Amino acid sequence: MRARRRWQRMALQALEGEGRRAGAARRAVIAELGSQRCCSSAHDIADRIRAGGSRVGVASVYRALEGLREEGLVQRIDAGDGGVLYEPMVPGGEHHHHAICESCGRLTPFEDAELERAIHTLADRLGHRARAHDVLIRGQCPSCVRRVHQG
Repeated sequence: MRARRRWQRMALQALEGEGRRAGAARRAVIAELGSQRCCSSAHDIADRIRAGGSRVGVASVYRALEGLREEGLVQRIDAGDGGVLYEPMVPGGEHHHHAICESCGRLTPFEDAELERAIHTLADRLGHRARAHDVLIRGQCPSCVRRVHQG
């Protein structure tokens, strides 16, 4: 949790440092991102902010997310079929990847130390200094696989 609060402070400082106003919408987006456990769409983020009583438009949420992405503070994940998800990139904090079901849309976050080692070994072998990476596994979740085989 401490890493999330640190991320929120960094995000506000980055936006203010770039001459952008850290207005109410941007502050609300940063607070919402800092409280989420995994990725969300811009519409879901806007809905949760509005459910908390703030009046914020989806366009403002998109602008805030793109500003944070440009600063390297938000990861943009292409979920397929035009869907885009966002989550904070917490420096020195948790790091996970995702598996997405192409049948039901279920998103499953996962961590794998062996995969991380393999990615860093590959980057070294390529002579590439890796700043970041992400893995998205597309396919069918266990429930959808069972449904297909039972059907």
